[in-house]
Amino acid sequence: MRGRTTSLLNTADIEVWPGGLLRARANHDARILARAQWVLRRKRDGRYLAAVLPEGLMPLLPRWNRESGLDEALDALDVHPGHLRPGIERVGELPLHRLQERLEALGIDADAYEARTGLRLVAEPDWLSLAGRDRYRRPLWLHVDAARAWAGLRDAAARDGVVLEAISGYRSHDYQLGIFERKRARGLDVPAILEVNAAPGYSEHHSGLALDIGAPGEPPAEESFEATPAFAWLQAHAGGHGFGMSYPRGNPHGIVYEPWHWRFHSPAGPD
Repeated sequence: MRGRTTSLLNTADIEVWPGGLLRARANHDARILARAQWVLRRKRDGRYLAAVLPEGLMPLLPRWNRESGLDEALDALDVHPGHLRPGIERVGELPLHRLQERLEALGIDADAYEARTGLRLVAEPDWLSLAGRDRYRRPLWLHVDAARAWAGLRDAAARDGVVLEAISGYRSHDYQLGIFERKRARGLDVPAILEVNAAPGYSEHHSGLALDIGAPGEPPAEESFEATPAFAWLQAHAGGHGFGMSYPRGNPHGIVYEPWHWRFHSPAGPD
């Protein structure tokens, strides 16, 4: 269990965050987090489980040592990508075995959903790279290739006098499930939610390769983004940096038009 890094270590149930990035939720936590090298965070609700201090593990939640997936998270600390040889970065994928039960709980038939939308299950990467901060000053996590490409895209836009803001990047399967649970609690049914949100496991955000982009002063994730200079610049130049808009008007997936949603594939060539 070594020092700080700019990588998020990802496992099926627990995220392992570098120290210094998470906000404390109590004075006791603040003292511990200030010294933490790593923080173990439960994915389904964001609760902090334990911190890795120079002297060892410090619990942040009662019965933390009974958490599902704890051994997997602790193992990740011993093989995280910061320990690979310089210039070598391997990104693996997490298994998809828990998704079926989540979809069934929502009443979503996976085969029928895939046939109707053309979408396929998206695995989460086993680690992600810190790509700066989003509009809300939250850490922005992306697949390492997308993180580099986003930096180049943002810098190129800035040279042309255009400011691009990241609205959100990587989202876990658990986070997507939470979107559905919150909307259902507000009275929406699953078919209505599926008109604007991909089913858990099918969002491009799970891969860490997609991000939502905005412009200063513009509301996030609104169709009005298409009228901004930022969108015009993206249409002209994003492909040269490897990014494409995933959900144009009339897309075959049945997802509403999302001019703000862009995914990294690979560079299409110079601008």
